[in-house]
Amino acid sequence: MILISAGHSNTDPGAVGNGYTEAQIVTEFRGLVVFYLKRAGVDFITDGEGDDNKPLRDAIELAKTADLAIEFHCNSFSNPAATGVETLSDFKHRKLGGRICQAISGVLGITNRGAKGESAGQHSRLGFVRAGGIIVELFFISNPNDVAAYQAKKWIVAQAVADLLVEHGR
Repeated sequence: MILISAGHSNTDPGAVGNGYTEAQIVTEFRGLVVFYLKRAGVDFITDGEGDDNKPLRDAIELAKTADLAIEFHCNSFSNPAATGVETLSDFKHRKLGGRICQAISGVLGITNRGAKGESAGQHSRLGFVRAGGIIVELFFISNPNDVAAYQAKKWIVAQAVADLLVEHGR
């Protein structure tokens, strides 16, 4: 079973940029990925539906029960030119994380920042990664070009990610 999680929660909107909150972006994206997983007949669970988004502690507990757990986020930086996609995970998920980065980068035409260990982010320990999950930083919400590319191609990005998850589950 696959867990599809949207980072942050109803009480923590995450980063803000270019007219969006991180929670708005990732809850919508979770729903898009779920659409394609349903079509493929894949067994999955989520950390909420629609705009509902459970707290991190709930996502961590769900991740512990899943064969594969993916949580979506958006990066942000003070320099609006910062761009790209990256994943944070433990070593066993680095290959899949790299494939996810390649797929998103290819669709959006943004930098592939690569698959990295959990300490490569702004925190040295990440509860979701410790529970066996992969964190996907889809793009920089602080970069207007990244946001525009995502908005124009979000369905294609979601299908690319879902296709990789289906393939991985086989």
